[in-house]
Formats: sequence, structure tokens, C-alpha cells
Amino acid sequence: MKQNRILVAGGAGFIGSHLCQTLLNKGHFIICLDNLVTGDKKNIQTLLDNPKFQFIKGDTRTFSFDEEVDEIYDLASPASVTYVSEHPVEAATSNSIGTKNLLDLAHVKGAAFLFASSSEAYGDPKVHPQPETYWGNVNPVGIRSGYDEGKRFGEALTMAYVREKKVKGKIVRIFNTYGPHSSHNDSRVIPRFVAKALKNDPIPVHGDGTQTRSFCYVSDMVEGLVAMMESQENGPINLGNPEEYRIVDVAKKIIEMTGSSSTLSYGPRPSDDPARRMPDITLAKKKLNWEPSISLEVGLHRTIEYFRS
Repeated sequence: MKQNRILVAGGAGFIGSHLCQTLLNKGHFIICLDNLVTGDKKNIQTLLDNPKFQFIKGDTRTFSFDEEVDEIYDLASPASVTYVSEHPVEAATSNSIGTKNLLDLAHVKGAAFLFASSSEAYGDPKVHPQPETYWGNVNPVGIRSGYDEGKRFGEALTMAYVREKKVKGKIVRIFNTYGPHSSHNDSRVIPRFVAKALKNDPIPVHGDGTQTRSFCYVSDMVEGLVAMMESQENGPINLGNPEEYRIVDVAKKIIEMTGSSSTLSYGPRPSDDPARRMPDITLAKKKLNWEPSISLEVGLHRTIEYFRS
């Protein structure tokens, strides 16, 4: 198997750090680029002594890089709803200026490029489950629009480079993902609920908790990303778990699994919060021979153990 030089932008982040480890295990040379604003160096601590791993602290919007690379994964974007709502400029520019810089690098070096888009590209969907052919229902000026429209623009830019500059560009739309290396301060559903439950703190549920999400364990997600990079597909292709859960039921399950005395604390739903979200992964099954294998029960157990430690 050919050893590739692979740039993982956002490689110290939650998904990025797992991706770096997986690619190292496959024998590749990894260059991890991260500004450590939402990423964390402890996520890659065990990789730093590996001679095939190089860490560069830098921002995709301003970095200067001229090394040879065969593949580029663009995961360099904040993703927590609270963070992107409070830092909309960073969310928008990471997925526009940062993505353009990485696409320019891919063009110059002849590298394959994968843009990690998001289920947020569908906004508050009126079609359920969401297939790739659905164009979405996004508020272009809403509180989440820096991130939502940033991802949509990143997709448009990737396809512009595919068509005009013949870059080997690929797009995946990542649905809710969870697992070890999540931050205790992450406002996404599972890390937030687990962190609260382990402290026996009230678990904050938006609205009545009947809104739904699907949850993909991180190792399944990484396998999907690698399968997409190794394919001949441009996408977009959905990556996520096609099992739908009500938020309130997930909260109760985490309380039960942690043995917590936490109670549920109901509050208002955030602006533009999707009512239902679940991927149609027909395309991923057909084109990538990929689907998740880790159940929510198993994934939650592993995540809880990580947070305990």
C-alpha cells in the first residue's frame, strides 16, 4: 500500500484526532494543522513521538505551507452550536477563506481534497430523513448562519474547484457524532449530557425534548471519511447514523447508564434549532460500502468511560 503524505486540518479536534490516529495506523505520514482554539493538543499527545506524525500550530485562514501532500482533509472548523453562535465570523471564514487556502494547496500539489461539511447544510429540514438531493431550509441571517452558510459556501467552493480547476474534491455531510476526545465544555448533546450527569448536575433540555437527532460513534465516522477519500466520488454524501432518537430519551438513557441523580431542566429552544434530523445514507451504502456498526448503547458506554477518566 502506498504511503501518502496527508494534511489533516483541524487534526487536534474531536474527529480530526481520531482520523490522524487511523491514518497513522494505515502507515501514512500525517501533518496535523490546528490553531488549538477548539482543538486540544492532549487529543494528539500519544501521536507526537511518532516519526510519521508532524504537528503544526496554525490557522487555515493565514497559514503558509509548501510541503508536498497527496491528500488534504479539511476539518478545520468549530462545530459546537454555542461556540459558532458566539463566534460567527470565525465559523464563516474558516469555511470560506480557510477552505479556499486548502483548495489552492490541493490544486498546486495535485492532492485529493475532502471538505467536511455538515448536516447543518440542511438547516431545519422540511424533508425527512434528509437525502443529498434535498437543498435545505437555512436561515441565511440567523444566529447559526455563520456556520450553516459557511458550510454551504464551502461545498459550493469545493465544487467550483472541481469543475474549473479539476481538483479531486470530495464533500461529506457529517451528522451528529460523539465519542472520546469530546470536550467537557462541548455544548453538543451527548458530551454535554454526559458531563452534567457525571456531576449530578441538572441536564439542560431545550423545549420539551421531543426534537430528534441521530448519533454516529466517532470510529464509524472516521471509517466513512477514509472510505470517501479512497473513492472516486465527489459527493456530497451523508455520513451519519440513520437511527432517530428524541433528545429527552437520550438524556434519560445517559442518567440511567451513569447512575446519576441528575434531573432534567427544561428551557427554551434556541433560534433555528432543527425539529428533526436524520440522514438518508442510501448513497453512502451504495457508493462507499459504508454504514455505522456501533450501537448507541455501546458508544455511550465508551463515551461515559472516557469522561469518567
